[in-house]
Amino acid sequence: MSATTVNKPMITDIFVQGAQRGWGIATRSILPYMVMAFVLIQAFKVSGLLEYIGILFEPVMNLFGLPGESAMILMAGWMSIGGGVGVGVALFEQGIVNGLDLSVIAPAIFIMGGQLGYMGRCLGTIGIQGKMLFTIMAIPPVIALISLVVMRAIVSGMGL
Repeated sequence: MSATTVNKPMITDIFVQGAQRGWGIATRSILPYMVMAFVLIQAFKVSGLLEYIGILFEPVMNLFGLPGESAMILMAGWMSIGGGVGVGVALFEQGIVNGLDLSVIAPAIFIMGGQLGYMGRCLGTIGIQGKMLFTIMAIPPVIALISLVVMRAIVSGMGL
Protein backbone atom coordinates (compact mmCIF):
# COMPACT_ATOMS: atom_id res chain seq x y z
CA MET A 1 0.00 0.00 0.00
CA SER A 2 1.53 3.26 -1.02
CA ALA A 3 0.80 6.49 0.73
CA THR A 4 -0.28 9.30 -1.49
CA THR A 5 0.55 12.77 -0.43
CA VAL A 6 -1.88 15.55 -1.02
CA ASN A 7 -0.36 18.96 -1.50
CA LYS A 8 -2.52 21.42 0.38
CA PRO A 9 -2.19 24.98 -0.84
CA MET A 10 -0.85 27.47 1.62
CA ILE A 11 -3.29 29.96 3.06
CA THR A 12 -1.27 32.82 1.60
CA ASP A 13 -1.61 31.33 -1.90
CA ILE A 14 -5.38 31.08 -1.46
CA PHE A 15 -5.50 34.69 -0.26
CA VAL A 16 -3.46 35.93 -3.21
CA GLN A 17 -5.66 34.03 -5.70
CA GLY A 18 -8.77 35.52 -4.09
CA ALA A 19 -7.28 39.01 -4.19
CA GLN A 20 -6.42 38.60 -7.88
CA ARG A 21 -9.96 37.44 -8.67
CA GLY A 22 -11.42 40.32 -6.64
CA TRP A 23 -9.24 42.81 -8.48
CA GLY A 24 -10.41 41.36 -11.80
CA ILE A 25 -14.06 41.68 -10.80
CA ALA A 26 -13.54 45.24 -9.59
CA THR A 27 -11.72 46.42 -12.71
CA ARG A 28 -13.78 44.55 -15.32
CA SER A 29 -17.25 44.58 -13.82
CA ILE A 30 -17.76 47.24 -11.18
CA LEU A 31 -15.47 50.10 -12.21
CA PRO A 32 -16.83 50.56 -15.76
CA TYR A 33 -20.39 50.87 -14.43
CA MET A 34 -19.33 53.32 -11.75
CA VAL A 35 -17.48 55.54 -14.22
CA MET A 36 -20.41 55.38 -16.66
CA ALA A 37 -22.82 56.36 -13.89
CA PHE A 38 -20.73 59.36 -12.80
CA VAL A 39 -20.40 60.58 -16.39
CA LEU A 40 -24.10 60.03 -17.08
CA ILE A 41 -25.25 61.88 -13.97
CA GLN A 42 -22.88 64.76 -14.66
CA ALA A 43 -24.13 65.00 -18.27
CA PHE A 44 -27.75 64.97 -17.04
CA LYS A 45 -26.99 67.65 -14.47
CA VAL A 46 -25.14 69.93 -16.90
CA SER A 47 -27.87 69.57 -19.53
CA GLY A 48 -30.64 70.24 -17.01
CA LEU A 49 -32.22 66.87 -17.71
CA LEU A 50 -31.64 65.67 -14.14
CA GLU A 51 -33.76 68.55 -12.83
CA TYR A 52 -36.60 67.65 -15.21
CA ILE A 53 -36.40 63.99 -14.23
CA GLY A 54 -36.56 65.07 -10.60
CA ILE A 55 -39.66 67.16 -11.24
CA LEU A 56 -41.32 64.38 -13.26
CA PHE A 57 -40.73 61.64 -10.68
CA GLU A 58 -41.06 63.77 -7.54
CA PRO A 59 -44.72 62.87 -6.84
CA VAL A 60 -44.00 59.13 -7.00
CA MET A 61 -40.69 59.18 -5.17
CA ASN A 62 -42.10 61.44 -2.42
CA LEU A 63 -44.41 58.55 -1.52
CA PHE A 64 -41.26 56.80 -0.29
CA GLY A 65 -39.74 59.95 1.22
CA LEU A 66 -37.16 60.22 -1.57
CA PRO A 67 -36.26 63.08 -3.91
CA GLY A 68 -37.49 62.78 -7.49
CA GLU A 69 -33.96 62.44 -8.86
CA SER A 70 -33.56 59.18 -6.96
CA ALA A 71 -35.69 57.55 -9.66
CA MET A 72 -32.48 57.59 -11.71
CA ILE A 73 -30.98 55.17 -9.18
CA LEU A 74 -33.84 52.75 -9.70
CA MET A 75 -33.67 53.05 -13.49
CA ALA A 76 -29.93 52.43 -13.51
CA GLY A 77 -30.32 49.62 -10.99
CA TRP A 78 -32.86 47.96 -13.27
CA MET A 79 -30.21 47.84 -15.96
CA SER A 80 -27.33 46.77 -13.69
CA ILE A 81 -26.59 46.67 -9.99
CA GLY A 82 -23.25 48.41 -10.55
CA GLY A 83 -24.96 51.17 -12.50
CA GLY A 84 -27.53 51.69 -9.75
CA VAL A 85 -24.85 51.87 -7.10
CA GLY A 86 -22.81 54.23 -9.28
CA VAL A 87 -25.75 56.58 -9.84
CA GLY A 88 -26.52 56.47 -6.12
CA VAL A 89 -22.95 57.43 -5.23
CA ALA A 90 -22.90 60.17 -7.88
CA LEU A 91 -26.15 61.68 -6.56
CA PHE A 92 -24.80 61.41 -3.01
CA GLU A 93 -21.58 63.19 -4.01
CA GLN A 94 -23.63 66.03 -5.48
CA GLY A 95 -25.81 66.32 -2.36
CA ILE A 96 -29.01 65.30 -4.13
CA VAL A 97 -29.56 62.24 -1.93
CA ASN A 98 -28.29 61.59 1.59
CA GLY A 99 -27.25 58.48 3.48
CA LEU A 100 -30.78 57.79 4.71
CA ASP A 101 -32.14 58.00 1.16
CA LEU A 102 -29.51 55.49 0.05
CA SER A 103 -30.42 53.23 2.98
CA VAL A 104 -34.02 53.21 1.81
CA ILE A 105 -33.24 52.63 -1.86
CA ALA A 106 -30.30 50.17 -1.63
CA PRO A 107 -32.40 47.00 -1.15
CA ALA A 108 -34.50 47.92 -4.19
CA ILE A 109 -31.35 48.15 -6.33
CA PHE A 110 -30.32 44.64 -5.38
CA ILE A 111 -33.83 43.16 -5.60
CA MET A 112 -34.37 44.24 -9.19
CA GLY A 113 -30.74 44.72 -10.15
CA GLY A 114 -29.71 43.77 -13.64
CA GLN A 115 -33.16 42.88 -14.94
CA LEU A 116 -32.20 43.88 -18.45
CA GLY A 117 -29.49 41.23 -18.54
CA TYR A 118 -31.77 38.64 -16.98
CA MET A 119 -34.31 39.15 -19.75
CA GLY A 120 -31.96 37.55 -22.27
CA ARG A 121 -31.19 34.71 -19.90
CA CYS A 122 -34.88 34.02 -19.31
CA LEU A 123 -35.68 33.95 -23.01
CA GLY A 124 -32.56 32.25 -24.31
CA THR A 125 -30.87 30.08 -21.76
CA ILE A 126 -33.80 29.01 -19.62
CA GLY A 127 -36.23 28.91 -22.55
CA ILE A 128 -39.15 30.72 -20.96
CA GLN A 129 -42.01 31.44 -23.32
CA GLY A 130 -42.40 35.05 -24.38
CA LYS A 131 -45.89 35.34 -22.91
CA MET A 132 -44.51 34.65 -19.41
CA LEU A 133 -41.69 37.18 -19.70
CA PHE A 134 -43.76 40.18 -18.58
CA THR A 135 -44.88 38.38 -15.43
CA ILE A 136 -41.37 37.24 -14.60
CA MET A 137 -39.89 40.67 -15.25
CA ALA A 138 -42.64 42.51 -13.32
CA ILE A 139 -42.20 40.65 -10.03
CA PRO A 140 -38.80 42.11 -8.93
CA PRO A 141 -39.76 45.78 -9.55
CA VAL A 142 -42.98 45.27 -7.58
CA ILE A 143 -41.05 43.68 -4.71
CA ALA A 144 -38.51 46.53 -4.98
CA LEU A 145 -41.30 49.09 -4.52
CA ILE A 146 -42.52 47.16 -1.48
CA SER A 147 -38.96 47.24 -0.13
CA LEU A 148 -38.98 51.04 -0.45
CA VAL A 149 -42.08 51.19 1.78
CA VAL A 150 -40.61 48.75 4.29
CA MET A 151 -37.24 50.50 4.42
CA ARG A 152 -38.85 53.93 4.81
CA ALA A 153 -40.92 52.52 7.72
CA ILE A 154 -37.78 51.05 9.33
CA VAL A 155 -35.82 54.29 8.94
CA SER A 156 -38.76 56.35 10.21
CA GLY A 157 -39.29 53.94 13.11
CA MET A 158 -35.69 54.41 14.16
CA GLY A 159 -36.31 58.15 14.37
CA LEU A 160 -33.73 58.95 11.72
